[in-house]
Amino acid sequence: MPSTGSDPFTLAVDCGGGGIKASVLDAAGTLHAPAVRVPTPYPLPPERLVATIADIAAGLPAAQRVTVGMPGMIRHGVVVATPHYVTRAGPRTAVDPDLFAAWAGCDIRAAVEARLGLPTLVLNDAEVHGAGVISGTGIELVLTLGTGLGTALFDGGVLAPHLELSHAPVRWGTTYDAYIGQVERARLGDGLWSRRVRRVVDGFRPVFVWDRLYLGGGNARQVTATTLARLGDDVVVVPNQAGIVGGVRAWSLGA
Repeated sequence: MPSTGSDPFTLAVDCGGGGIKASVLDAAGTLHAPAVRVPTPYPLPPERLVATIADIAAGLPAAQRVTVGMPGMIRHGVVVATPHYVTRAGPRTAVDPDLFAAWAGCDIRAAVEARLGLPTLVLNDAEVHGAGVISGTGIELVLTLGTGLGTALFDGGVLAPHLELSHAPVRWGTTYDAYIGQVERARLGDGLWSRRVRRVVDGFRPVFVWDRLYLGGGNARQVTATTLARLGDDVVVVPNQAGIVGGVRAWSLGA
């Protein structure tokens, strides 16, 4: 089904540490093809990420614009820092100095636009995820639980400047990324890991004083029912699919 110029289809791409997913959605956020997922290839210089996105797009319906969510600090489509794509073989492996240099200051928005020939928006992946779930009322915080910890803050539906809280120390020598990331979940099991999630939420509560907190990402569904019951009614678990659906609403965030 073709779109009109006033009702564009969006190619939404969710780039993670372990996988890259994409689909095409209409203005209502309805998928017009099943989401396609490929493992994140490593090593991953910027041009390889762009080529991977282009390869996925080639097998999906035509779109008129592109939204890319990727890990790290992204400002106006330019990568300030990204945690996984600078490594030799993926998360928790050694940083490659050449990849670190290639990603620092990379205008990934311009690179995707040039390759696909479409207007492109690039944001932190948690921000795109949040765009798909927020109500647009009050202070809303989004935490995505996956390879590491992603964060996004909204005030009345307006996206706040991104803060890489995942890199802040939760205790001596340990960042939030490491404290509740996938490696620790696999090591501890869901029960003990869920207790850590609760500690993080309780620690953030007086900092943000949110009206609603959303837990998303691939591991949000692993938080135990006991922990969820103790987090309070202002904490909601949302589907990981929001990382794709948010690709449409992200264009209205004013980022």
